[in-house]
Amino acid sequence: MAAPVYADTSFLVSLYVQDANTARAVAAVEAGATPLVFTPLIRHELRNALRLCVFRRQISSAQRESALHDIDADVESGVLHITPVDWPKAFTHAERLGRSHSEALGTRGMDVLHVACALALRVKRFATVDERQRQLAELAGLDVEL
Repeated sequence: MAAPVYADTSFLVSLYVQDANTARAVAAVEAGATPLVFTPLIRHELRNALRLCVFRRQISSAQRESALHDIDADVESGVLHITPVDWPKAFTHAERLGRSHSEALGTRGMDVLHVACALALRVKRFATVDERQRQLAELAGLDVEL
C-alpha cells in the first residue's frame, strides 16, 4: 500500500461535492494522494458536512445520497482506508498543537484535532483546502498535498 494521506473534511467535501476546490481535490487523488485515511472522526464530520450542504441549499438531498453512496464505494475499493485512532495520543498532540499555534493561526479545535490525528497515526501526508489548517499541518511537520 502507498503511504496514506490524511485528508481533512474540507478536502473530502470538495472531493464528493462540486465546489471551487473540486478540481484540485480530484487532481490530487488522481496524482496519487491515496489511500485516504478514514477515521471515525472523519466519517462523522464528512457525513454531517454533507447534511449541512443540504441545509445551506448547496446540494439537494439526492446529491447528498449520491455522495454518501460514492463514499461507501470508495471505502469498498480502498480509496478511503478505515483507520482507528489512538485517541489519548491524538488528544495529547492536539493540546500541544493548540497551545503552540492556535493563538497565532486562529485554528479551530476540530482543525487542530485532525492534524493531531495525523500525527498520532504517524501519517506524513496531509490534504486540505483550508489555509489555516494547511499552515498548522506544515508547522506540525506534515507534507501538505494541496
